Amino acid sequence: MLSQPYQKEFRRAPAVLTAGVLVGGFVFSMAMTLPGELSYDSVIQLLEGRTAAYSGWHPPVMSWLLGLADAAWPGAALFVLANAAMMLVSMLSLLRLSPYTSWAAPVVALGCILLPQFAIYQGIVWKDVLFANAAIAGFIALAQAAVRWPELLWRVALLATALVLLIIAALARQNGPIMLVAAAVSFAWISRDQGAAATRALQAGGAALLIALSVFGAASALLHMRTLPARGAAKQLRVLEAYDLVGALTLDPGLQLPELRRSDPSLLDAMRSARSYYSPVRSDTLARAQTLQSALIHAPDDVLHGPWRGLVLHHTGLYLRERAAVFQWVFLTPDLSRCVPYVVGLRGPAPALRALGMQERVDSRDEFASSYGTRLIGTPVFSHPIYLTLALLEFAFLLYRRRIADGVLACLLAGGMAVTASFLFVSIACDYRYLYFLDMAALIGLFYIAGDPRLTDGAARTRKTWAVPEVA
Repeated sequence: MLSQPYQKEFRRAPAVLTAGVLVGGFVFSMAMTLPGELSYDSVIQLLEGRTAAYSGWHPPVMSWLLGLADAAWPGAALFVLANAAMMLVSMLSLLRLSPYTSWAAPVVALGCILLPQFAIYQGIVWKDVLFANAAIAGFIALAQAAVRWPELLWRVALLATALVLLIIAALARQNGPIMLVAAAVSFAWISRDQGAAATRALQAGGAALLIALSVFGAASALLHMRTLPARGAAKQLRVLEAYDLVGALTLDPGLQLPELRRSDPSLLDAMRSARSYYSPVRSDTLARAQTLQSALIHAPDDVLHGPWRGLVLHHTGLYLRERAAVFQWVFLTPDLSRCVPYVVGLRGPAPALRALGMQERVDSRDEFASSYGTRLIGTPVFSHPIYLTLALLEFAFLLYRRRIADGVLACLLAGGMAVTASFLFVSIACDYRYLYFLDMAALIGLFYIAGDPRLTDGAARTRKTWAVPEVA
């Protein structure tokens, strides 16, 4: 029979091994991708961060954070390190949510770190990666607060950390605020678990949502003070509206848009002539329709609001058909080669690169990363439906088991699925990164469950582990 100290060390072995695997994965990813994989958008955002002048074409929080990192260490390397380290620390902290770690944990951890979602994506300077990492880290902080609730200082510190991370996530994507709603539901779950009545728990969740939205609004206002005029959100909305309207005209050439015919008949004619350029794969193809682009340049930003609203309200079936065709590409990615599975190296517009003092780069490590990812294209590794199925199974398991932190992780998964569903209405391209958060949420859920997959014997022990000793 094993001695008592040896038994204790043996029980710790899976956690120690898992931590080693995760740290090794972090080192592998950074060794392969530093000083960061940058695309056209990444370079523009880095320049915006350095100059503190934001175009608003992308949520400015990404440019702001890149600017902070660039000021300390020129380039994007510090940002990449900090972003990837946030994911590493979050995953390591999951091992603290239960006093028990199974031998499945290091196996799942090894599988995760070898996936391109970890090995390659964690080194890519994309807002999608920031959004996923910050949202996941925020929910893990909430889960930690749930199990350490009796310890006031830890509770306050962890809740504050969760708030900051979730605000960053909400600012990083246009549909990011969905995760604030999921976090509020999670907070209501925690309140209920701590003994609050159902009504009080709902009130707590509502109050948490109001606080989060207030901070989000204030942060947005501060960032938009540095946003250049006549750019940004209004232009993005018009791209979506034009894309939907041209798509609807392509599906139904006889579609009448009376409001646009009255307000700008030449723009309507340009949209009809642009139908041959329309593709549900991405909106960029419409850039080749010169007549349409010229008409849009000379039209006011709000010219399409009414016609688009009319399409949605009066031709709902047609609108949903057009949106479904676009969503099919972003969710199913029928031809992944057309959907930018990942990027490697450094590429961007020449003027921006000159302003940054940078040059285009594709070195041997970039080529290795590209080769690494290419081998996995066409496999389930790059399949959003697989990750959605995994997330649904995890969600059901967590709600059935109902440990202290299970509800928080279930809300993370639900938020990931809600963000995915929102792309039915906002997607304008099939880039794989758009649903990266779904993949990562499912993988984090799998890692969490693998750490302690038991249906029983965990909840009470977890509560006891973090309870404050009673004072006689």
